[in-house]
Amino acid sequence: MFIYCLELHLALPSFTLKEKRGIVKSIQGRARNRFNVACAEVGRQDNCRVAVLGFVTVSPDKTIARTILERLENWVYEDWPDVEITAADINEI
Repeated sequence: MFIYCLELHLALPSFTLKEKRGIVKSIQGRARNRFNVACAEVGRQDNCRVAVLGFVTVSPDKTIARTILERLENWVYEDWPDVEITAADINEI
């Protein structure tokens, strides 16, 4: 069994924490439904302009787990053009 984690650092087009919450919740909910991953906001909760999201997947195959998270990163890049990915890191746990 292999556990992989994607940490995404995002620059958001929001000016209030309420706007930020709407963007983050939308990304999280759609990612859960589309990629079957667990996700959470793992840092920078107090800043409305940036977010750090963590996504985790478990698979019996390394390649499948890593591919899922790479596809998720590309999906965020393509489906949210106003959200800038400032950093992304995929690690095996």
